[in-house]
Amino acid sequence: MKILVLSQYFWPETFRITEVVQSLRDLGCEVTVLTGQPNYPEGVVPPGYSAASLCTQIHDGLTIHRVPLVPRGRGSALRLGLNYLSFIASVAVFGPWLLRSHRVDVILVYAPSPILQVIPAVWLKWIKGARLVTWVQDLWPESLSATGFVRDKKILGAVAAVVRWIYRRNDLLLVQSQAFVEPVVRMAGRTAVAYHPNPGELAFSKPDTDSACPLQLEPGFNVVFAGNLGTVQALDTVLAAALLLCHEPDVRFVLVGSGSRSEWLQQEVRRLGLDNVRMPGRFPLSDMPGILAQASAVLVSLVRDPIMSQTVPSKVQAYLAAGRPIIASLDGEGARVVMEAGAGIACPAQDAQALAAAVRRLRDASPQERQRMARCGRFYYEQHFEPKLLAGRLAQILSGVVSGELTVNTEIKNG
Repeated sequence: MKILVLSQYFWPETFRITEVVQSLRDLGCEVTVLTGQPNYPEGVVPPGYSAASLCTQIHDGLTIHRVPLVPRGRGSALRLGLNYLSFIASVAVFGPWLLRSHRVDVILVYAPSPILQVIPAVWLKWIKGARLVTWVQDLWPESLSATGFVRDKKILGAVAAVVRWIYRRNDLLLVQSQAFVEPVVRMAGRTAVAYHPNPGELAFSKPDTDSACPLQLEPGFNVVFAGNLGTVQALDTVLAAALLLCHEPDVRFVLVGSGSRSEWLQQEVRRLGLDNVRMPGRFPLSDMPGILAQASAVLVSLVRDPIMSQTVPSKVQAYLAAGRPIIASLDGEGARVVMEAGAGIACPAQDAQALAAAVRRLRDASPQERQRMARCGRFYYEQHFEPKLLAGRLAQILSGVVSGELTVNTEIKNG
């Protein structure tokens, strides 16, 4: 089976799709990647690449075609918009040329925001006579309103019309959360919709326990948050909870990562005098198993919003794989997964009092109880999110789409 994966983000950018492609390759699929020039998250193209370049490279046995784009820059909404639109235009213009000698059975679009990147895939589907499958990572137009990027109802309505057009040009829509199924089905028309979760990282499947970890946590009850330090992560709530716990010297919050709110967080930690908050910075993915292994508990948090309650943050899979007790300061699907796994404690989103109480409750639990949560989380991960398991299911799904028979081991619903 010849698969074209279209994604704005790919290696050396650290998105899950890179390992998904590697896993499909290892299963015997012939995978080609069509992507942009790397520039996430720093906003600039790294040495060895050029934003204006049209190129093909071979990495780890994979053929990667790269189209030019406008780098996203740092903190500019205009640059971010140009980044998205330039990738869409480049794929539409240069994609057919780059793929001129490739036969394609199915196109798989990895679709975090914006969903508009599927538009040139529709064009490529027609040119190559291929099937089209989109793996929906965010709900549009809901994500636009949730982030505050667009508030105007007329604009949101126009975006919804475009999304309906996109969905209905697919042969199958995959969604990363069970809560996504119903809203996507409502817009998908006759297109089939299936739940297919994001897998965990391969680094957590076989963590390297022999190598030295570059970050050593201090003694005490360390609550580790790992990942993007952005707006939707409700990190103001985390600081408020830290303030409530500042007189309990054994409790410490460790915020590992970087993002748009990094500078603000550092300023707030200094302003509030939070001696129980550490911000060691960002570390490579390969170091994360060793860092999380030292955590007394791991924390996932999101803002309170209907769209966010339908999302399973990707760090949930990493936390389950790490085998550490989880504190889920969020609503909806993410909290459901943690509680269904028996892997920790959930509390309402953006509730600092409840978060502080959850930290105290987990700290005061017996070591045996915390170990039970850790084991349950790891077991749930192996049953639901293990990368090779999900790669096998994805290969089955794509094969079923190519053959015209969607008789695969997954829940498929039609609108």
